[in-house]
Amino acid sequence: MAFGVPSGFAVSHPLHQSNFPGWMSLYLIGLSLVAEGLGLLTLGLVRPWGERVPRWVPVLGGRNVPVLAAVVPASLGAAAVTVITVVSSFGWEQEMTDPAAPRGAAAWLMTACYLPLLAWGPLLGWVAVAYWRRRRSSDEGAGVGWRGTPRTVR
Repeated sequence: MAFGVPSGFAVSHPLHQSNFPGWMSLYLIGLSLVAEGLGLLTLGLVRPWGERVPRWVPVLGGRNVPVLAAVVPASLGAAAVTVITVVSSFGWEQEMTDPAAPRGAAAWLMTACYLPLLAWGPLLGWVAVAYWRRRRSSDEGAGVGWRGTPRTVR
């Protein structure tokens, strides 16, 4: 849509190709980049670079990622995405009554494409809890406390 490719919206709709190039194009590209970036950060909860910053990263390379520095944003993001997608799904039928909205098979396809977003928030929350449990248990085994302080073994 940002590059003027028809995407099922009527000519009168603000997202139609007649707005290319313009602020709406920049908005859509920016929104896509932010969504992709957050999606890639989600991978850090299940990949080794989410526990230790890769050595090639300037200044922080080789350091451990603090558990809460990953868990708190992931948890807040999970809550936000869940609320946004659930609230949006209740208004979906009304949005689809817009005269410029896709109709028929195009409307079903568009709905099917957005449907997986409902699972993103809860799954992100699940992965954040798994990350916290995994990192917490590995820190305990290494003799390190919750805030990185040495733990006494009794």
